[in-house]
Amino acid sequence: MNSFFALATKRQRGSQPSSSPHAEFPHDQTAPDEAAGDVAVATECATPGSPRGATAIAGPAAVASTTQAITMQRAAAAEEPVELMAARGLSKSYWKGKHEVPVLHDVDFEVGTGEFVSIIGQSGSGKSTLLHVLGTLDAPDSGEIHFDGRRIDCLSTSRRDKIRNRQFGMVFQFYHLLPEVTTLENVLIPLMIAEGVFSYWRRKREFVERATQLLETVGLSHRLDHKPPELSGGEMQRAAIARSLIAQPRLLLADEPTGNLDRQNGEEVMEILRTLNAEQNLTIVMVTHDAGIAAQADRTVRLFEGRVQLA
Repeated sequence: MNSFFALATKRQRGSQPSSSPHAEFPHDQTAPDEAAGDVAVATECATPGSPRGATAIAGPAAVASTTQAITMQRAAAAEEPVELMAARGLSKSYWKGKHEVPVLHDVDFEVGTGEFVSIIGQSGSGKSTLLHVLGTLDAPDSGEIHFDGRRIDCLSTSRRDKIRNRQFGMVFQFYHLLPEVTTLENVLIPLMIAEGVFSYWRRKREFVERATQLLETVGLSHRLDHKPPELSGGEMQRAAIARSLIAQPRLLLADEPTGNLDRQNGEEVMEILRTLNAEQNLTIVMVTHDAGIAAQADRTVRLFEGRVQLA
């Protein structure tokens, strides 16, 4: 474990957190050294014409309208999932030298708590870019992202990192496992980053038990001490899924989770995702180019040339 300790310590001190760990996001407090940056960001994100601190006095008509809106929301909530994440008007371009390459164009997207939503489209349609923007791995050029009723795209870098680390689980097509440490240690790394080295070591037994149970759930109890180069593609993806779940995230973002697997391994991964969604009510947003895979989700959103295609 010495190499694991040194590696995780290095990542704790200097690198951006990877997926997961669960925290009380709606109640998290801003650290003193973050406060100044967050004040500036909050001003930046304020609605034009609505100064910070201004208070509007609602008249009878406004109160009646608000009451009606609340009643309608409660009625809708009885039939539809509560919205967990929503994006409005997302646009994103990249630059190749002096040439701008538009990728996303005014995209609207939402997912309710407990939903399993697939995003499908051809290569280059903007699927992965959309997922990365939703997961705060990349920033939109314009538009807004809201999570659990709170706008997150305009928060400071450190607070976005914290949300990603504690609220989102992320699975990638090419696994992104660290080759120099074991399967068990790979699964534990998000907790090491979130907890800090000393807190992690105090709770190590608890965390190891949790990671072991997750690896057993995905069928890798016999591979705990194997390193990624000793695993098959399907086993590496299952290890990546276990890593994404170690902190009990509220939202799982999966980018082509079966794209690098043969049919049998792809079906096994989809079975794991469907089980997590059905039995643990885990909200999942999955990107895929495979119509058969996409059809296994509750709902499908189709992208074409960076725009949502209406049915």
